[in-house]
Amino acid sequence: MMNSLLIRDAEIDGIRRDVRLGHGRVLEIGSGLRPVGDETNVIDAEGGALIPGLTDHHIHLYATAADLASTVCGPPRVRTPAELAEALRSAAPDADGWIRGMRYHESVAGLLDAARLDALRADVPVRVQHRSGALWMLNSLALKAIGMDPAADGRLWRSDDWLRSRLPVRRPPSLRDLGRLLAGYGITAVTDATPNLAPDTVEAIGAAVASGDLPQRVQLLGAPLGSAHGPGVGPWKLVLADSDLPTFDELCDAVDAAHRLGRPVAVHTVTRESLVLLLAVLEQTGSLRGDRLEHAALVPAELIAPIRRLGLRVVTQPGFIADRGDDYLREVPTADHADLYRCASLRSVRIPVALSSDAPYGPLNPWAVIAAAATRRTRTGAVLGRGERLSPRQALAGYLGPARRPGAAMRHVLPGARADLVLLRTPLHRVLTSRDLDPVRLCLIRGQVVEGATLDSITRLAV
Repeated sequence: MMNSLLIRDAEIDGIRRDVRLGHGRVLEIGSGLRPVGDETNVIDAEGGALIPGLTDHHIHLYATAADLASTVCGPPRVRTPAELAEALRSAAPDADGWIRGMRYHESVAGLLDAARLDALRADVPVRVQHRSGALWMLNSLALKAIGMDPAADGRLWRSDDWLRSRLPVRRPPSLRDLGRLLAGYGITAVTDATPNLAPDTVEAIGAAVASGDLPQRVQLLGAPLGSAHGPGVGPWKLVLADSDLPTFDELCDAVDAAHRLGRPVAVHTVTRESLVLLLAVLEQTGSLRGDRLEHAALVPAELIAPIRRLGLRVVTQPGFIADRGDDYLREVPTADHADLYRCASLRSVRIPVALSSDAPYGPLNPWAVIAAAATRRTRTGAVLGRGERLSPRQALAGYLGPARRPGAAMRHVLPGARADLVLLRTPLHRVLTSRDLDPVRLCLIRGQVVEGATLDSITRLAV
């Protein structure tokens, strides 16, 4: 195990320096540093930038791990009914004999039901998740396998926990491939945003961290309320589902329950209605330092001031502009386009803004999200929300705030800081101006080099 490491000729804040690491910390930064004692671990950075490790402030770990081994059923890989049919026809069932499809969107072949899925694949149980994560669509064999009437329409809305309880009992998927993939992107810390995690899931994530399968530092928004154990307890996740919004009093009670325990809330809000409700509740209950908005997918201009007054942080995903922006242009009223995934207007009034993936529902690669935040371009090249563009450095800063304070001032490589670092292949300005989506040479967590992986290599292994 590597106890110390000397990195030579790395660009740090625009200056080429040497860096000595040891005991999981940055020990020394200077020029002309030489190995000390038996220190033989030396890396020549060749002028590549050395930056703090990135934090994905909103990801769903197990869903993303499962996604890596699932059949893609939506854009951009699958866009037509014929491509969907081919994807399901060629999919190999898992160890339990099921096919699990992911990222479906109705633009491919409409909203699926059991009958339409039977026409595509009827020989094994099939379940396909909508890319929003809110809907599962099952064929007749899948309905029968979970004890439902095979004649039902096969659409299960926001039923993840119930569906999981009816599926064949399996251990959670390994997080090892995901940990390596995150390291390959330079991500050294993650916040899992899955709500209402069961105690055994919390334990499984903790075990993955302890074993090194998931080398990243982890914060959990769904750790049980009142929990003080696990790899890292974060704010309490509340989901404002637009199909079933709580009453004002119900949401007040939920926020109060968390705040009384000293735990901030992290609230899923993607519509005007849910955001108005939440802000009204926080005006009543009072906000707690660390309260945050998850997604803030649509923020009308008149609600920016209340967000700032309440001291809320915003964890958003401009990667959706690149991934789904053309759908938004077609489906979202034109008057609302300027309100989608705001970034610059929030930062301009000093609302802390952090960026994240929402993987597996959004793009996992942080460099793709950074590029999307800077360009606001859709897949077809249209610009959506021109006034919300960030500079590339501002977008990078959205990944460099601490996990506990997303959107805070970006971290720097300094003596005494944690040695959670990313060495890039080239100077930082070149990475940012070229919008390089694969700039990472190596990733260090706790001062140790972590083996990274590419999405292509992980996908080949899954197949």
